[in-house]
Amino acid sequence: MHKLLYKEGSNVLLLGNEAIARGFIEAGGGFAAAYPGTPSTEIVESLAEVSEAYGYYVEWSVNEKVALESAFGASISGVRSLAAMKHVGLNVAADAFASIGYVDTKAGLVIVSAEDPNMWSSQNEQDNRLYGMLAYIPVLEPSSPQEAKELTKAAFDLSEKIGHAVLMTPTTRVTHTRAPVAYERPMPVKRMGYFSKDPKRFTLIPSNSRSKRKMLPEKWEKIRDALEVLTPYNRVENQESDKVAIVASGISYPYVKEATEEIGKYRIIKISSPVPLPKKLILKGLEDVNKVLVVEELEPVVENQIRKYVDEEGLDVAIEGKNYVGYFGEMRLDRARKSIREFLGLPVPEKTYKNINIELPDRPPSLCPGCPHRATFYSLKRAVNSLLIKPIYSGDIGCYSLGINPPYNEQDIIIEMGGSIGVANGLSHAAEGQIPIAIIGDSTFYHAGVPPLINAVYNRAPMLVVVMDNRITAMTGEQPNPGSGFNAIGAESEAIDIATLAKAIGVEKVIEFDPFDISKATEALKEALSYVKEERRPAVAIAKKACALYAMRIARKRKVEVPIYQVIEDKCTACGICYNALACPAILVKDDKKAWIDPSLCTGCGVCAQVCPFDAIKPIKEIPKGWDEIWE
Repeated sequence: MHKLLYKEGSNVLLLGNEAIARGFIEAGGGFAAAYPGTPSTEIVESLAEVSEAYGYYVEWSVNEKVALESAFGASISGVRSLAAMKHVGLNVAADAFASIGYVDTKAGLVIVSAEDPNMWSSQNEQDNRLYGMLAYIPVLEPSSPQEAKELTKAAFDLSEKIGHAVLMTPTTRVTHTRAPVAYERPMPVKRMGYFSKDPKRFTLIPSNSRSKRKMLPEKWEKIRDALEVLTPYNRVENQESDKVAIVASGISYPYVKEATEEIGKYRIIKISSPVPLPKKLILKGLEDVNKVLVVEELEPVVENQIRKYVDEEGLDVAIEGKNYVGYFGEMRLDRARKSIREFLGLPVPEKTYKNINIELPDRPPSLCPGCPHRATFYSLKRAVNSLLIKPIYSGDIGCYSLGINPPYNEQDIIIEMGGSIGVANGLSHAAEGQIPIAIIGDSTFYHAGVPPLINAVYNRAPMLVVVMDNRITAMTGEQPNPGSGFNAIGAESEAIDIATLAKAIGVEKVIEFDPFDISKATEALKEALSYVKEERRPAVAIAKKACALYAMRIARKRKVEVPIYQVIEDKCTACGICYNALACPAILVKDDKKAWIDPSLCTGCGVCAQVCPFDAIKPIKEIPKGWDEIWE
């Protein structure tokens, strides 16, 4: 039985993201949409696995903006709705997000932005609590998986009470922590509603927006009042302790709790609604206090609001925070302990563990054995070198970001989703004597690659766009995308063909190739690059081959044996091309510099056999029937 199907009264070990999904179920959610992105992916992924049992609608949207707009549409039809994304995904959805705060919702609308302090899987660590302040949308911040479930339910209730969207910002340490979560009875699911037309309420033309904007500060105060009674998630502990208070927001709370228990009882003001910060609760917590330490991750969102409240009330309280806690990275116990002890003037204990001087081998991340991206990078380098062109590799977010590493060195710029083509537009008109090569994945192309490609056609930007189509959204765990042919719940869907789409946009040179056929792939890329060089217009080259992990999963389901390759030792000359130029992690180097293929890692792609100039690599067994279909 799926863990989200256990009955009320159960205590189930859940990821924080699964707990949020369970909160959606218990709240009677009827619509959920997301674009996959670590650390948020498991929310909708787990909801999709049990959607038929509960009867709600769930989808992987083409991007975060569409996911939020879709959830908003369902909300104003009377269906409790959730949109989930990682923190940088809210940048994509920000156009809609910044305006939704002006519009009254109908059923509860909860937006989950999973934050990533320390950038474990992200290009920045922005604090999206600031987005809540910008858009007049309240923010809830859970401190544990159990609280994540409870706050999800509370967020739906709050959203309906105030007629307003609510933002939740769980961090990686909550979303990817496992803890026991107590189940309660799910509310009935309202899957369908009815949209009642009300243009003054739902249309943001300037005349309507102006009147709504004037009302926002008053509504903000009502929201703040509603958060005053958000108990037990906002509370004051050890009120009897005087002189000193420690404010802890979100995941910082359990660390503060443990750090203070080591040194005695101190007043703790626990916060789970940092925006807007409940003023009455804070002032109650500051009674008889002369100094306060605010412990929170990233920006001083809570700290600055407390400073404002203290100033407004004329209180003589010293507010400390970032000068002790710092800005960068996620909260840890040692960080909280050090900040609190220094604030209190207590000695900071030395580390109790010994430093062991062991030099570990360098293990940079690598593309998987059999990854079609490796073959594409290999062929692309051959094509570029043979044409003697000066390339600029404009990269993107995905597995192929690893092309930045040797021996490929084919990622010169990586900014954000879709940025590969967008940046290449500027490079194509400004970088003299160089040809921009935008490298983007299939899911990312659907997400944010189409508009900049239209721009390239419209403005005749001489660039090559290489779409690495591995048939799935691989980096976040093999979720489907518009080209996969099936949707979030595994049902068959229309597959949007990238080549057809590119031609419809107006790209005159569109080439598809099999990256596992090195010779033909190299020629296809040479043809596309030559077109760009000669015609001074954009071209699109699409490398079509399934993700190796996805292909191996299909092979296991179909019980197709993998044709493992081996090195014929007598023929191997130790030239090193297979392990130096191709650099497949399944190919190892023996003491005599000859290659050896680890059979436990080989996925049978056969690319190494093609790059070997001495015909020294062969499959152990005959290629099985249907092998090519596994990779389509």
